[in-house]
Amino acid sequence: MKIETDPKRVAMLARRREDANWRFRSFLKGCDLSASRLDRLVHEVYERVSAAIDCRACANCCKVITPTLTPADIRRLAAHLGLTSDEFTARFLHEDEDEGGWVFEAGPCPFLANNECTVYEHRPDACRSFPHLHKRNFRGRLTQAVTNTAVCPIVYHVFEELKAELWHDRGAEGEWP
Repeated sequence: MKIETDPKRVAMLARRREDANWRFRSFLKGCDLSASRLDRLVHEVYERVSAAIDCRACANCCKVITPTLTPADIRRLAAHLGLTSDEFTARFLHEDEDEGGWVFEAGPCPFLANNECTVYEHRPDACRSFPHLHKRNFRGRLTQAVTNTAVCPIVYHVFEELKAELWHDRGAEGEWP
């Protein structure tokens, strides 16, 4: 499989496959594959795909996603920048009433420069965790994963590999191998 890394092309491909991705989400929600087995498979595919993609060549997540910052994120970033938490909040953040937390004023991330994070060691926990494919309970984050197929080349390719491996490759008895 050719690994597409251009974020605009990935977004276009994800839009083309959006209906299939939502059907696959429904399939995964109802399939008899155990949560631990699905998580192991996602982690294996994620490791393989992410090893082939340099996030700094893309940085699309930093350009289009607005992470919700925790109080610890705010304190860590403020201290790194020599600001108080209140100064940092006033300068960079606004309250997201829908999500119930603090987010950056606007995208792209104010700490993105030349596709690199200028506060990498101090970045928010949500950024540290993105694209969240290494975590457990993939089934519980399927809506997020479908949405992120249009944002992140890694998520897009992991989802495509999962569809190829799971959606069409059931055993003759309908059982998981």
